[in-house]
Amino acid sequence: MTVRPELSPDTTQATIRATVLAVVAEHAGQEGPLLPILHAVQQRLGWLPPEAVVTLAQALHLSRAEVHGVVSYYPHFRLQPVLGAVVQVCRAESCLSRGSEALHAQAQAHAHDVGGCHVESVYCLGLCALSPAIAIDGQPHARLSSQRLAALLDRLVETPPSAPLASSQGASA
Repeated sequence: MTVRPELSPDTTQATIRATVLAVVAEHAGQEGPLLPILHAVQQRLGWLPPEAVVTLAQALHLSRAEVHGVVSYYPHFRLQPVLGAVVQVCRAESCLSRGSEALHAQAQAHAHDVGGCHVESVYCLGLCALSPAIAIDGQPHARLSSQRLAALLDRLVETPPSAPLASSQGASA
């Protein structure tokens, strides 16, 4: 489970640099560590600020263009801060056949009208047998109905940003 990042978009350059270097140190000796490092940095900071790209390029002896090329290629990396929870709605075939299109629209409407979340499409959460599924800050929720999604989204507004969001029905997946 991913906990919402405690760092804000206003995080200092020193904090960003320290975070990136700590993650690089954790992956020392790994071959081809760029993707796992990018994932870990984004998980800790909530996004990939330009300072993180520069620091990572220097630490791995890569050009900024190489790192930015990887970041911009993969849609799950964020170059802008996201305020609120990240709600990922599965749009893979199994989930689509079980109503994820309507759930996606419902989540988008909630994000627009109420706030408290950022909605993203993903193309498989690995919960095909339990579709439709979403993940909120990395925590999966499966076999969703419109009512259950509404309850989860409403709780986002009430839950402080640094607290993990637990499902109202225990582990959902």
